Amino acid sequence: MTGEGWGGAVARAGVCCRSASGARRPLPPQSQAQDPCLPLTFIILAGIEKLIFLYWSGFPFFSPWEDANRSPPVAVKSAMTSCEHPDFLHFLTALGGLVAVPLILAKDLCLQHDSLTQSYLISTMFFVSGICTLLQVLLGVRLPILQGGTFAFVAPSLAMLSLPAWKCPEWTLNASQVNTSSPEFTEEWQKRIRELQGVIMVASCVQILVGFSGLIGFLMRFIGPLTIAPTISLMALPLFHSAGNDAGTHWGIAAVTIFLIVLFSQYLKNVAVPMPIYGREKKLHTSKFYLFQVFPVLLALCISWLLCFVLTVTNALPAAPTAYGYQARTDTKANVLSQAPWFRFPYPGQWGLPTISPAGVFGITAGVISSIVESIGDYYACARLVGAPPPPKHAINRGIGIEGLGCLLAGAWGSGNGTTSYSQNIAALSITRVGSRMVIVAAGCVLLVMGVFGKIGAAFATIPTPVIGGMFLVMFGIIAAVGISNLQYVDMNSSRNIFVFGFSIFCGLAVPNWVNKNPEMLHTGILQLDQVFLVLLTTDMFVGGFLGFLLDNTIPGSPEERGLLTWSQIHEESEQTMKASEIYSLPCGIGTKFCTSSYTWYLPFWPRPEHHGKGFKTIASTPV
Repeated sequence: MTGEGWGGAVARAGVCCRSASGARRPLPPQSQAQDPCLPLTFIILAGIEKLIFLYWSGFPFFSPWEDANRSPPVAVKSAMTSCEHPDFLHFLTALGGLVAVPLILAKDLCLQHDSLTQSYLISTMFFVSGICTLLQVLLGVRLPILQGGTFAFVAPSLAMLSLPAWKCPEWTLNASQVNTSSPEFTEEWQKRIRELQGVIMVASCVQILVGFSGLIGFLMRFIGPLTIAPTISLMALPLFHSAGNDAGTHWGIAAVTIFLIVLFSQYLKNVAVPMPIYGREKKLHTSKFYLFQVFPVLLALCISWLLCFVLTVTNALPAAPTAYGYQARTDTKANVLSQAPWFRFPYPGQWGLPTISPAGVFGITAGVISSIVESIGDYYACARLVGAPPPPKHAINRGIGIEGLGCLLAGAWGSGNGTTSYSQNIAALSITRVGSRMVIVAAGCVLLVMGVFGKIGAAFATIPTPVIGGMFLVMFGIIAAVGISNLQYVDMNSSRNIFVFGFSIFCGLAVPNWVNKNPEMLHTGILQLDQVFLVLLTTDMFVGGFLGFLLDNTIPGSPEERGLLTWSQIHEESEQTMKASEIYSLPCGIGTKFCTSSYTWYLPFWPRPEHHGKGFKTIASTPV
């Protein structure tokens, strides 16, 4: 098979081919020339950002009443001197993670040589993240938290796709043998992503049940820092293979990317950059903005990308596909920009009817549990940074349930991943002074628009491989460190705790490595059971998290020694005050003016009324 030939006049006419499952896939045009309208993609994106900027600068898109009520006061230390509303670029802080997940999964989906489909997955991830963000802010925990792809699903997804039944055929690994328009190749990758769709949708039902039933409170009694630390750390540690291989395609470019990220995020984070701003009180004026602290990864990615472009134009990089450094060229995937459609609306079932296997469901369920624990920590961190009281139990239950619904939608749309709260967004809140829900609503709308413009996803799919590898090395290292940081609540002078954490981490790396090399040793005589064991035992975060959970709950130790005392104080200090009711109540008067039946008060996710004497009085919710 070859990578040339789109079917002559049929392809030029834009006819779609169908896979064996009946899913449609558009055929790109034959021309590999640069799209003359490509700059319009970036002009459109810049225009969207400008519209949001104008709104937060005082342009009357909304009524005066909404304008007066949309920004609750926050009590956080600002990273700016006078720039009131920089959060119109909130979604940019999450772009690294949103783009990273589809690119990590591409190889195991047999898509490493199909950049066009990679761009479709990136656009779908943008679109679904926008939907889930709006659901979470309007109906979920109601804190200004962005939703996006979760790394908790990456490890079990890769473990499932590494099963013998799902390993990519040898011919899909050779670019010269891949014809991305052929029905055979289309079916190869679509059947894998349909399997991911099905298992994510089923596993997300567990999260919906845990959230809306209130089970999360019961589970959190047994899940402490010694369970969370190895689980989150092992989300990222096993991905060193992927990061190293991508960075190794040109270590020079990868090193430049790493250097820039470290320079911006660590050395220049306190350097303020003067920026022109148009405010309500002061018209056009200059304000200092900590640009490097807000967008270190995005700036480093763009500069490295530009460097690769310059080296490509000057032919400083080798032109032979087999030469070292070829993957750093920006023209290796340039045809994707011309092939990608201007408008492409992602829709549920776009890759066909989802399929389900027990092995994948168990694996993704382990990722769901990790995502739940991580999200709860994000809720408390976000509330603290925006000056809100800690979220009450009903808000946490509702937030986890909505995240489960978001994972269900992500599976139905075929993003290849689920969604979760984004810690990058919460870090941005610690830098800015704005904790308004409407900022995140605007960011969610921008993500929706980005998901519809196919050229935007295609542009991100053309990022040179070593630039991605450099970004991965930093990103995965930070995720591993975030997991370890949970040990601050634990007495690490205790030999018990040192044993639990060290043994969990080491076995979480050693056991999956051995199982991957000796899969034939797991034979129970039942194929489905063999696959379940294989997926679970090759998922590092499951092995490490399970051992941490088991040992922490069985080896004798005081609550203070285990970190449960501090942990419980953090997670239970929220009382149903008037301020909490105003912030975490449902919008539009639901529960206060409508649906006020006393029966609804027994729902674990329903706002609780404030008790006054013999009666109950509910507090009106703050407008969205």
